Amino acid sequence: MLMGIHENSIDAKNRIAVPAKFREELGSKCILTRGLDDCLILYPIKTWEQQQKKLAVLPKSDKSARAFLRYIYANAEEVDVDKQGRIVLSARYRELAHIEKELVTIGMLDRIEVWAKQVYDADEKGGKLSPEDFNQFSETYQV
Repeated sequence: MLMGIHENSIDAKNRIAVPAKFREELGSKCILTRGLDDCLILYPIKTWEQQQKKLAVLPKSDKSARAFLRYIYANAEEVDVDKQGRIVLSARYRELAHIEKELVTIGMLDRIEVWAKQVYDADEKGGKLSPEDFNQFSETYQV
């Protein structure tokens, strides 16, 4: 299970280091895609394959489903994790997530979120919930 938060930065060669405690689960290849928030997501290949099975049943006749699939697949690519646990972020991905230098990397159960630190730290982004929203969510889903 992927969990925890780490702060790091992108290097001069546009590489980010995957935190050591996430590397084993991520493996030597992973899927990089745009998140639904202003972040990037790294999926272990096994998790991505499970996601694909769920996505494959979406109705192709539904315009919203097609738009959702386009969003996910147009923004996804397989990337290599080097021996030091780094991946390269292209200019396109850096721009999508507003990444300049400082990062926040978060384990999210079965995937990893990569945030620009300034975006994550903004009041309305990242893991910020009001106490009321937190209580409502935890009561609704009994967590």
